Amino acid sequence: MLCLCLYVPTFGESQAEFEYFESKGLPENLKPIFRLSLLIPSQEFSTYRQWKQKIVKAGDKDLDGQLDFEEFVHYLQDHEKKLRLVFKSLDKKNDGCIDAQEIVQSLRDLGVKISEQQAERILKSMDKNGTMTIDWNEWRDYHLLHPVENIPEIILYWKHSTIFDVGENLTVPDEFTVEERQTGMWWRHLVAGGGAGAVSRTCTAPLDRLKVLMQVHASRSNNMCIVGGFTQMIREGGTRSLWRGNGINVLKIAPESAIKFMAYEQIKRFIGTDQEVLRIHERLVAGSLAGAIAQSSIYPMEVLKTRMALRKTGQYSGMLHCAKNILTKEGMGAFYKGYIPNMLGIIPYAGIDLAVYETLKNSWLQHYAVNSADPGVFVLLACGTISSTCGQLASYPLALVRTRMQAQASVEGAPQVTMRSLFKHILKTEGAFGLYRGLAPNFMKVIPAVSISYVVYENLKMTLGVQSR
Repeated sequence: MLCLCLYVPTFGESQAEFEYFESKGLPENLKPIFRLSLLIPSQEFSTYRQWKQKIVKAGDKDLDGQLDFEEFVHYLQDHEKKLRLVFKSLDKKNDGCIDAQEIVQSLRDLGVKISEQQAERILKSMDKNGTMTIDWNEWRDYHLLHPVENIPEIILYWKHSTIFDVGENLTVPDEFTVEERQTGMWWRHLVAGGGAGAVSRTCTAPLDRLKVLMQVHASRSNNMCIVGGFTQMIREGGTRSLWRGNGINVLKIAPESAIKFMAYEQIKRFIGTDQEVLRIHERLVAGSLAGAIAQSSIYPMEVLKTRMALRKTGQYSGMLHCAKNILTKEGMGAFYKGYIPNMLGIIPYAGIDLAVYETLKNSWLQHYAVNSADPGVFVLLACGTISSTCGQLASYPLALVRTRMQAQASVEGAPQVTMRSLFKHILKTEGAFGLYRGLAPNFMKVIPAVSISYVVYENLKMTLGVQSR
């Protein structure tokens, strides 16, 4: 049994001793007790409770809700190895100490900008001898009691993650640490992200189908509103018709995510950077190219999704019947209608999405990161939602033209026009507002999609045994 004794100095008094046993009681006949003594400031006493919960979760191998001595020692040894690797990566000068400039540079390399004053505050929280540098012993002792305050986890908190799935296909892929790639945790993250995307897209499918209908059918003469659109869909095909096109929308998540991830990793190697996490402009280039490759591979499924969403009751018996019908009547080229505006939309979407996210992230760090750079769930969700919304707003006209080109043959009497001609036609007949048809239901689905994605993602990670970041 392990008895952990904490010696906590209190103001104006001698140090007080608190004993915490890793079981509810101590048997009288149990004489040998392994004792580990730690001296911590009283203001950090509450940190111990959080620390204890985390190490029990991380080190409890037999899943009995408690840590025995062997489990605790194994956790400390494993954690110390990780801390040693992080310390070496931060020690740019190889002098055995970390200073404020090294912290600033390390964070900047990983895409997080902080001032030197903020770096000094981080140093002061760990510096015991007042030298304004941190040696290995200070780094190790601090992070054994503050396991969520270290720099790599700050980066992981702020990663622009794929959990923000709003049903679009232009997001920049996630990045994984060396440890996640070596242990195979990366594919569990992808599976959890794919499952979260499937659930969120299914829950918001009625809004997505309404958006497609408004993009294709709405005009000045047919000013389709949200209530009217839902009423029209239910009247034509019943409640089940609200989910038309959702099956193919969910099916394409797996191949698209896998192709995008593999392409992203290869492009990172081609760029030749030695940084584990790419800089912003590198992420934009690598993410846009990976997205273009993935979209090119699964684009016929995009066309099928649009046609299935627009179909009338009884028109197709299923996805295969729809694909066969398109191939027979329109030829193979029909599966790539709208391809050019779709590819062009990747750059403004990914660029503005990343730029807004980085701006919001750095603004929060500059104004609110006083004692910790951990932003919390709501800040991350807010940053991801706002940046994704801005990205969609910038690329929406291209998305609308793409959808209309995909749907051309399914609309009776619709002219088969090019992207440029379609832009001119919309501006001439509907004005600039015509390029934003269906924007309202598209924005209505963003917050529920992000929220559902996050909740499902976190639960799937727990089920798959992925440690929370």
